[in-house]
Amino acid sequence: MGKGIAIKDAIKKWSEKTGENPAEATVIKLNGWIPPVDKLDASLATLTNCEKLSLSTNMIDKLTNLNALHNIKILSVGRNYLKSLNGIEGIAETLEELWASYNGIDKLKPTAALKKLRVLYISNNNLKDIGELKHLAEVPDLEDLVLKGCPVEASLGENYRNKVAEMLPQLKKLDGTSLIKTETPLID
Repeated sequence: MGKGIAIKDAIKKWSEKTGENPAEATVIKLNGWIPPVDKLDASLATLTNCEKLSLSTNMIDKLTNLNALHNIKILSVGRNYLKSLNGIEGIAETLEELWASYNGIDKLKPTAALKKLRVLYISNNNLKDIGELKHLAEVPDLEDLVLKGCPVEASLGENYRNKVAEMLPQLKKLDGTSLIKTETPLID
């Protein structure tokens, strides 16, 4: 596989292709770029109005320069080469949804800083240690979590859903299924 390109070049090509000004756009989709994006550089600062940035299916291995995204609410970085979420803290003040499935992530400590995070999709990563979920317990608004396909799911077996729900009482949905129990009405 050939070398990828920096985000700076992808943004320029995206702008030429769409005719949109990157500084004004609220949604920027750079999924499956050819050649793939492999580096997040300081040019992210040009995305001043970006609320949703899609970078899935690329070759990104580090989350860098994210602190320049002052309005970001949704970040999609699934199907990349991430082994860590270090750097995500740079957008802790605004990020509401993080889509990071199909990477190599095994630690969740950086997510503790994401106080506005409501949705975390982190399925099919290398998350093995149930203790890593304690970092998500520090995220008060987290309501939708997808862990399916991570080794932690298999290691907990039948107790998986109950254990996760116990550790994260703020969750409303796990792996696409509601955790909220509805009362069965009494039949006379």
